[in-house]
Amino acid sequence: MSLDLAPDRARTPLSPNALRKIVRTLAEEPDQWIHKVRLATDDRWYERLESSEDHEVWLISWLPGQSTGFHDHGGSRGAFTVALGELEELSLPSPDQGLLIRRLPAGSDRAFGPDYVHDVRNTTSGPAVTLHAYSPPLSEMSHYDLRAGGLVRTSVEGPEQW
Repeated sequence: MSLDLAPDRARTPLSPNALRKIVRTLAEEPDQWIHKVRLATDDRWYERLESSEDHEVWLISWLPGQSTGFHDHGGSRGAFTVALGELEELSLPSPDQGLLIRRLPAGSDRAFGPDYVHDVRNTTSGPAVTLHAYSPPLSEMSHYDLRAGGLVRTSVEGPEQW
């Protein structure tokens, strides 16, 4: 009987900075994804580009007015980059701080840990395209309403809804 004492890499999530590198590198290679982009008027369009045991990568397009609403990533770490266009991100860094609003022009990226909650939206007059990476792959996402007392969870969705 032999014991495998090597660490199980598939169970160790990639760091936010490693995920940032993945999306930045992919954004610099538009020939790998630009032909897949679709624009959908009802809601954001998205497609999973890569999936492995330790991470996944998504391509998302945004028309003016489209947003995610406040949501988390079910305990996954993440990163995204704005490949085309411009977006806005809203977050509450802590209960005692106010709402933080960031403009994210093309080339901007964000990386975050497993407890991060944000709202990403297209407030411009043109479309935008983003690349997102998550580790471990998303297993669920919770949605929240912003109320006077802070964020209140309103729903949870799983992969069968994506």
